[in-house]
Amino acid sequence: MTSTVAEPAVGLPQALHRVAVDALAAPVPDGRLHLQRDGAWLWGALDVDDGGDLEAAAHAAYGQVFAALRDAGAPRLLRLWNYLPRIHDDEAGLERYRRFNAGRQRAFIEAGASAFEGAPAACALGRRGGPLGLRFLAAPLATRTVENPRQVPAWRYDTRFGPKSPSFSRALVAELGAGRELLLVSGTASIAGQESLHHGDVAAQTQETLVNLRAVCSAAGARFDVRQLQSTVYLRDLHDRGAVQPLLEAAGLPVVAWLQADVCRRELLVEIEGHAVA
Repeated sequence: MTSTVAEPAVGLPQALHRVAVDALAAPVPDGRLHLQRDGAWLWGALDVDDGGDLEAAAHAAYGQVFAALRDAGAPRLLRLWNYLPRIHDDEAGLERYRRFNAGRQRAFIEAGASAFEGAPAACALGRRGGPLGLRFLAAPLATRTVENPRQVPAWRYDTRFGPKSPSFSRALVAELGAGRELLLVSGTASIAGQESLHHGDVAAQTQETLVNLRAVCSAAGARFDVRQLQSTVYLRDLHDRGAVQPLLEAAGLPVVAWLQADVCRRELLVEIEGHAVA
């Protein structure tokens, strides 16, 4: 995992855009939590074999994360990246992503962390194989979470999407000092309310995702704009890049990485996350 943060307003975005690239390219499934400090910033990386029980693995992995945060003086958890092997497979009658959500939520609650309103920004992507991967960023900063007025908060999804809701906010803003703020936008896709839109149409899904990104930036405050958002684009099929890239260029969205990953809902073809300093 790469961390090259020299100074928050300059170095942090450089490190952030490497997280997904490094995690998907080179997981380290040794079951140990690897921590790295850079001044006030705490980075964590953990890859574990789920052993066919993703709910238990997620619960245990997040337990390690919260224990490490306590040992480090309880810095605030700002951003999480989750990489799930075989995310859409069935496991004992329930999709593995939904098993993961149950284990994650239980760990949040047991740690006294915000599993619902006030949860950190996050994404959950599927990899075809390999370990369950967690990456996180924490720091002792004042924060506020942001929801998208076009969408139901993920932690309020109804049980059609699983017995336990996902534990994340649509975005988080952290105060860096000297009037600067860091915006961390969670994985964003073609969802309005809590329904997926434009099944099978990657171009229409991309346009809907852009509408959601603009809504999140607007909700975060007037100083943020989608054209500032250093983004990572996940595609279920990398061949779709030819259809997606011109739309993002026309919107002025800066893209720092294009990656193949399975989005958390089977029908979704594209997901975009990002960050900006203002």
